[in-house]
Amino acid sequence: MTITAEAPVLADSPTDAARDALSTWYDVCSLTDLEPNWGEAALIGGRQVAVFRLPTDEVFAVEQRDPATEAHVMARGIVGSRGERPTIASPLHKQVYDLVTGERLDAPGTPIAAFAARVVGGMVQVAA
Repeated sequence: MTITAEAPVLADSPTDAARDALSTWYDVCSLTDLEPNWGEAALIGGRQVAVFRLPTDEVFAVEQRDPATEAHVMARGIVGSRGERPTIASPLHKQVYDLVTGERLDAPGTPIAAFAARVVGGMVQVAA
C-alpha cells in the first residue's frame, strides 16, 4: 500500500504556509485503510515513510528508517504519547520520537525525519 500523510497544519502559520507551497502532496490511502495506533509503510516520492493514524483520526508521517539501527522498521513501532505529544517508539531498541517534529525524546540522539500529513476528503496525504 502507498500512504501519504501530513502533520497537522496551522492555517495562520507563515512557516507552514511556505512549506506547503514548496511541498508536493501525495495521496497515500483512504483514512479507513489505516488502523488506529498502527503504522503502515509507504513509498512516497522514492522515500520509505511510516504513516500513523491516531484514534482521533489525526495522521502523522515519519521516515521509515530507524536512525539508531538504519533498519526500515518504524511503521512497526509503538504509538504512544509524552504528555500531549504523540510519539513513536522504535520496535528494535525503543527509542522514542515525537511524531510531529521527529525529535528524540528519551535521550540525546539523532532525530527522525517527520513529514506533514493531512486528511482531505477522506484521503490521507503526505508532503514530501
